[in-house]
Amino acid sequence: MVFSSLFFLYIFLPLCLLLYFIQRSLTAKNIVLVCASLVFYAWGEPMYVLLMLAVSALNWGFSLAFEKKRSRALLALCVALNLSGLIVFKYAGFLVENCNAIFKTAFAVPQISLPIGISFYTFQALSYSVDVYRKDVAAQRSYWKLLLYVSMFPQLIAGPIVRYADIAPQLDSRQTTLEDVSSGACRFVIGLSKKVLLANVLYELITAFQQSRDLSVLYFWLYAVSFALQLYFDFSGYSDMAIGLGRIFGFRFQENFNYPYISGSITEFWRRWHISLGSWFRDYVYIPLGGNRVSKAKWLRNILVVWMLTGLWHGASWNFVLWGLGFAVLLVAEKLVYGRLLQRTHVLKHVYTLLLVTLSFVLFNADSVSEAVLQLGAMFGAGGLPLVSTEGVYYLKSYAGTFLFAAIGATPLVSNAISRFGKTRFGAQALTVLQPLVMLALLAACTAFLVDGSFNPFLYFRF
Repeated sequence: MVFSSLFFLYIFLPLCLLLYFIQRSLTAKNIVLVCASLVFYAWGEPMYVLLMLAVSALNWGFSLAFEKKRSRALLALCVALNLSGLIVFKYAGFLVENCNAIFKTAFAVPQISLPIGISFYTFQALSYSVDVYRKDVAAQRSYWKLLLYVSMFPQLIAGPIVRYADIAPQLDSRQTTLEDVSSGACRFVIGLSKKVLLANVLYELITAFQQSRDLSVLYFWLYAVSFALQLYFDFSGYSDMAIGLGRIFGFRFQENFNYPYISGSITEFWRRWHISLGSWFRDYVYIPLGGNRVSKAKWLRNILVVWMLTGLWHGASWNFVLWGLGFAVLLVAEKLVYGRLLQRTHVLKHVYTLLLVTLSFVLFNADSVSEAVLQLGAMFGAGGLPLVSTEGVYYLKSYAGTFLFAAIGATPLVSNAISRFGKTRFGAQALTVLQPLVMLALLAACTAFLVDGSFNPFLYFRF
């Protein structure tokens, strides 16, 4: 089930909210959320619900054991068992393929379907166990409360990756005010609009490009920019919806995006993009390896390990590995070579960041490294392609408005303008009337697009 579906919007969510808010006790509310989350996940993955239940039970048991005995061997076993699920379901085929290629073997490549959101809920559950081992949090005695933390449907399948320490108090005590419901609903509608009105529309251009035989340098650039924008609005839109839904139910999830496309360096970009994943790798991989408090050689090793794993987290393919390592090289170069010089520039640093990020996402979205090389080459005139083509010019004109709205939406211009307007005497009064009207209009527009549209899945479901 996806948030941007008519069934979720007009049947599942209203029913869930009704059952949740008619309950008087927090225990009953938690039970409703657990049941709703299991149904939500089982809607598309009925068998893999058992896997999620097992992951929750595994970490619940280990956390209780850690309170009795802090054993490194036990921690290693906990980490290994958690990662074994990822390795089997996500990386088995990749490992066998490379084994066959390197050692000239002929092992059958397993064809295992990937459980939706396994990377997200595995990392979330594992971070809980590690935090208990470190004595950063107390072990949760109730399996059902831990299951609620792991399985909560607003952030279950595409994040943000929520830390147990951030919501542990809310599992035991929380209230939802009218302001929470209003703020959460607005945030949800904004995220839904990002997904349906921008990401889905941009995907139509990407599909046209992939099916076209009238390619050109211009068309390849249109594709690259479209995918970079689509990925942002798809994923940040989901995060907005997750944060909004969490707020309605009384939970506060951390922000996951902070306008990354206004960044003036790759370093800044990764402070603003998928914040919860970056902080996870920082706290559970980079710092335990020594972070930057080691020799330069070990620091470089730490950077390469973290970014190789970041690439692999996104997918079992060499293009993802190279994508992650490419960012490692850029981050090191900014730190050691030209970072200070770059920050002295004004427009140039933003052009540099946008260009490299856009090119990186071509590698990210390619089916293979060789395909990525061909596409990147075509963007700079390799392969004898013309600069423009009839189809490329047509789509540039047709999607000019979409690109304009997307470019503005990827910056804080609109939110800053609304904030300034709201601080005026007239603006504060006007927004109380205009905001719900605008939200209703956006919801109506999204509904119309969903009734008529064909593409709707979230890209980050595959992770």
